[in-house]
Amino acid sequence: MDISQVTYALDTFYFLLCGILVMWMAAGFAMLEAGLVRAKSTTEILAKNIALFAIASVMYLLVGYYIMYSSDSPIFPSLGFLIGSENTVEAVLAGGDDAPYYSSRADFFFQIVFAGACMSIVSGAVAERMKLWSFLLFAVIMTGFIYPIQGAWSWGGGWLSDIGYSDYAGSGIVHMAGAAAALAGVLVLGPRRGKYGPNGQINAIPGCNLALATLGIFILWMGWFGFNGGSELKISDIDSANNVAQVLVNTNLSAAGGLIAAMIVSRILFGKTDLTMILNGALAGLVSITADPLSPSALSAMMIGAVGGVLVVFSVLGLDKLKQDDPAGAISAHGTAGIWGVMAVPLTNAEATFGGQLAGVVGIFFWVFLASLLVWYIIKAIIGVRISEEEEYEGVDMSECGMEAYPEFTNSKA
Repeated sequence: MDISQVTYALDTFYFLLCGILVMWMAAGFAMLEAGLVRAKSTTEILAKNIALFAIASVMYLLVGYYIMYSSDSPIFPSLGFLIGSENTVEAVLAGGDDAPYYSSRADFFFQIVFAGACMSIVSGAVAERMKLWSFLLFAVIMTGFIYPIQGAWSWGGGWLSDIGYSDYAGSGIVHMAGAAAALAGVLVLGPRRGKYGPNGQINAIPGCNLALATLGIFILWMGWFGFNGGSELKISDIDSANNVAQVLVNTNLSAAGGLIAAMIVSRILFGKTDLTMILNGALAGLVSITADPLSPSALSAMMIGAVGGVLVVFSVLGLDKLKQDDPAGAISAHGTAGIWGVMAVPLTNAEATFGGQLAGVVGIFFWVFLASLLVWYIIKAIIGVRISEEEEYEGVDMSECGMEAYPEFTNSKA
């Protein structure tokens, strides 16, 4: 057997395995969000998380993948359908720089799970007061059009790629984009009833199951090794194998740095060790390193994550002061930390520039935010986005799903 066939098979298998790890992150998001909402909102948020992954898969098949990777336009990608043909044996055996080194279907699968991860970020931010079918309708537009268009600007070879924007695995393209869509949804929805009082009063609404939330972070932490490691795209030569190892080491240490920093800051600010801040600190560390998990040293990666962990604490507190209700802290962990991660790339990567990175942040954020805001308002005008005050009091589980996640333990409403 020709060696090119062996390396093709190995890189394809590695790519698929990483995609499976990223798909497992969907479970992490579901557990994290289910733990951070009230018991009466658990069923609905689980329904959102599993349904959005199915929607992302279908929409990416129909239009999303073509828009992101098959258009020649640098700004407005052309509309197209389905995912094209598979690589041929002849193309692989031809060798050279243009020869494919993994299956195109593996690439499609890997890109699907990224689109699903982006949409999962929105779910936690709009939890406990949004209509389920309004959310799912937005997921159709987000995963089929909004996310792929800005993805085409960079990973698809568009204008951001042309000016040197660098985002290895998607701190901006995936995470900040999801946070921008989430922020637009939160602005349209408004806060949960009772979250904010007069004179700037902020009322804590504790989650129902911090054990589930912690499990969610462990799952996300594990899945992130596929998220960042798979973005190396291959493992079949010495340089690529070494790169993958460096990426995984840096991913882990950035998460650890973010967690420890958030833990220390929360202790200083609150006099207590706030578990929810610890969890979001780890998540912020993971997001922060995702823009470039390869270039930094292990120590630098830890420091990049630590800055993200500090930022996420103050971002969560700042959004509360602005009365923007985000039950999962998703806008802060993915948005604030995502911006930091993108802007930190030139600190360790000489090929990136602060100007190119800033252009990426501004371009991606405003496109996703404004497009999402428009879609949210259209959905609001057509079918509405928010459940009634009575339904919110009774719980979105019963009003939207007709069942409770913990029927034995919810005789009184949480």
